[in-house]
Amino acid sequence: MSLKAVKTPGELRSARWFASEDLRGFGHRSRLMQMGYDTGDWAGKPLIGILSTWSDLNPCHAHFKHRVEDVKRGVLQAGGFPVEMPALALSENFMKPTTMLYRNLLAMETEEQIRAHPVDGVVLMGGCDKTTPGLIMGALSAGVPMIFLPAGPMLRGNYAGQQLGSGSDAWKYWDERRAGTISDKEWAGIEAGIARSYGHCMTMGTASTMTAIADAMGLMLTGVSSIPAADANHIRMSAQTGRRIVDMVWEELTPDRIVTPAAVRNAATVAMATGCSTNAVIHLLAMARRGGVALTLDDLDALGRVTPVIANVRPSGKTYLMEDFYYAGGLLALMSQIRGRLDLSALTVSGETLGTALADAKIYNDDVIRPLSNPIYPEGSLAVLKGNLAPDGAVIKPVACDPRFHVHQGPALVFDSYPDMKAAVEDETLDATPDHVMVLRNAGPLGGPGMPEWGMLPMPKALLKQGHRDMLRLSDARMSGTSYGACVLHVAPEAHAGGPLALLRNGDIVRIDIPNRRLDMLVDEAELIRRRTAWVKPTDRFGRGYGWMYASHVSQADKGCDFDYLLPEFGAAAGEPDIF
Repeated sequence: MSLKAVKTPGELRSARWFASEDLRGFGHRSRLMQMGYDTGDWAGKPLIGILSTWSDLNPCHAHFKHRVEDVKRGVLQAGGFPVEMPALALSENFMKPTTMLYRNLLAMETEEQIRAHPVDGVVLMGGCDKTTPGLIMGALSAGVPMIFLPAGPMLRGNYAGQQLGSGSDAWKYWDERRAGTISDKEWAGIEAGIARSYGHCMTMGTASTMTAIADAMGLMLTGVSSIPAADANHIRMSAQTGRRIVDMVWEELTPDRIVTPAAVRNAATVAMATGCSTNAVIHLLAMARRGGVALTLDDLDALGRVTPVIANVRPSGKTYLMEDFYYAGGLLALMSQIRGRLDLSALTVSGETLGTALADAKIYNDDVIRPLSNPIYPEGSLAVLKGNLAPDGAVIKPVACDPRFHVHQGPALVFDSYPDMKAAVEDETLDATPDHVMVLRNAGPLGGPGMPEWGMLPMPKALLKQGHRDMLRLSDARMSGTSYGACVLHVAPEAHAGGPLALLRNGDIVRIDIPNRRLDMLVDEAELIRRRTAWVKPTDRFGRGYGWMYASHVSQADKGCDFDYLLPEFGAAAGEPDIF
């Protein structure tokens, strides 16, 4: 199936700005001429906004200055008029305390940039973790034709003949360094070799997860999320994306026609099969709800129970990285492997169905992209746990932790702040055993603030020196998608908001049962009531500004951490701006 043009030049959204014969049109046209454009550059053509999240402090997007020009080339080839519109660059590496604090700010900026400017369609350029959901959330709310251009994963890391995975190997070798098994020289070599090109993390971390989700949802040219950033195919894809958005404008292919319940379910299924980041839960919930699709933690857990992990990519896999995944056939090949679990009638930005896009997909390495008969884990990447510690849910990645912690109980070792926890784990006399359950609280959406990626709590040095490399860890924070280990995250409600996690004390027995999806503290109800009565709410972190607005309106992790007033059910959108 392909779509036909239904819009005429006079019906373009930008025509409201430029086609008018009164003083309004005069002013808009004269200002374009001020910048050196001629009437022939824009008259009767779709005006395409290119929202680029480039920044000198965003290494994932270091190539976007060049890719903008590639997109512009494609737009011009297809008869459109391209304009670059810089957007907030959420650099996972450098923004503190966390880019998650600002994801919704990017979504707001995206929506308002689109609504306020004379654009007929938009290309969204992102890839670093929060840029993908932030851009898409805003564009879904704005409603004009949109297409996503993924930054692409960086090349494999390398040191001393070993392939390094960004994030995952940083955690791994940091533990070895703390255990005293890695020299200063070796550590410096790993540091210089782990990130060898522009592009986002080349593990199946949050960046690769979120671009795969957007791909499976139909919001980019199908399969292109797998292309490495430094590959010449990425340049060609950028121009193709520019050409395609022009046709989408003429076809009136708006995001509400693409982001349907079927598309969201496809995206969630693909995420589970990839061994996705735990962060996928929060962003997928938020994206779906912006698109008017009801999605819950229980829905994701149900899919996780029946969807095996077939992408043998770190950190869920043991050997391969995203470059290997691309050479093995990429996301197209993975989706073809699970086509029986997908709704192939779902429409994509190509104007064709997902089934059409998968028709010629091939797998070139069935150890990287496994058959359903030989998955790396029989269930999906994530499991949702509930119980008296997390009545609204918590998330764990069973495939990435030691199986002995799938059913486990042990005494809690509780920390109320990251500095306290960090000091304790460096103390070689810390009274901790591998059976203890390390707990960090007050690190959620409100407590963090912004729910930082602190959830992969470092192993106590005392245990590392005894040869232990995993233990059960629990937090209302998130963790990097490149992380691994027995980490329970996103505990909701968070401690700062008075969730049961706030009532846990040192020595309380915590029990986890992943097969039965339970997370409980073995404390009797009468004692919990006494603790609840004595609990004092922590002081709010912000007295003014964006932080105050964030804290006043952000939802908890089980709802996607979006702002209440940005959801479709809150009220009607402003609609088209007045032009006088």
